[in-house]
Amino acid sequence: MKLRSIVGLFRGRPHHPVGPDGRMALSDHFREFRARLMRCVLALALAFVVAIVFRHALYDAVYDPYMQAQSKLPKGSTEATTSGAGAGLTMWLTLGGFAALVATAPYWLYQIWAFIVPGLYARERKMSRVFATIAGPLFILGVGLGYVTLPLGLEVLIGFNPDGITNLIDFNDYLQFFTRTLFVFGLAFNIPVFVVLLNAAGIVKGKALAAYRPWIVIGTFVFSAVATPSADPFTMTLMAVPMLVLFLLSEVIARVNDRRRASRSPNAGLSPEELSPL
Repeated sequence: MKLRSIVGLFRGRPHHPVGPDGRMALSDHFREFRARLMRCVLALALAFVVAIVFRHALYDAVYDPYMQAQSKLPKGSTEATTSGAGAGLTMWLTLGGFAALVATAPYWLYQIWAFIVPGLYARERKMSRVFATIAGPLFILGVGLGYVTLPLGLEVLIGFNPDGITNLIDFNDYLQFFTRTLFVFGLAFNIPVFVVLLNAAGIVKGKALAAYRPWIVIGTFVFSAVATPSADPFTMTLMAVPMLVLFLLSEVIARVNDRRRASRSPNAGLSPEELSPL
């Protein structure tokens, strides 16, 4: 009986009748939220255990960009360290937690989406499905690009140290720098997706994007210069150019969507002097 009760908490089934439009009692919404939260926590816990088992492989993948940068710098210019008696344990726990969070991202993002979707209109549901389909691959593409450019960024940043001074890098700080950099790259690749969604919602027009295109180009390079970890133009350009391509693609999609919306409008084809049938 107790086991069945625990399983019931993870299912989160409503205790009251559900309306034809999907409306539920407030208590049932809380039960559903609790169930989805417990599923996410369980998935994170299982992924964390797996990450700890393969912690050495994860460590090598995270540490490799620093090793590449170190090999191109003068010998003795930088060393990785940890400080404090519990630093090693903290390092493994942080690494396992980060890996679990990334690995289970599709699942907990789906749980968030599934909890919100019943309260959306049909058009909004369609938009959210498109976003969920495209945003994930673009985020992974951005993270991959960030991982490739990270060694060069580290090399440039550490290279600012004067000769004769050894740069000591705490691994826990490096792990935060690593995750922040990859997250920024992944988020940057999703900005054009938000532009398309704003256009689909009728907030941003394709003509407006074309009118502000020069400022968008400048803003993209400024954002890339601020967001990238190094001050070298190569890393900045490597982020900015794909973003601009995606922005141009989003402008094309916005223009096509505007034309399609105008053709379906009752006022399509009317001159300013003609009366609308409405």
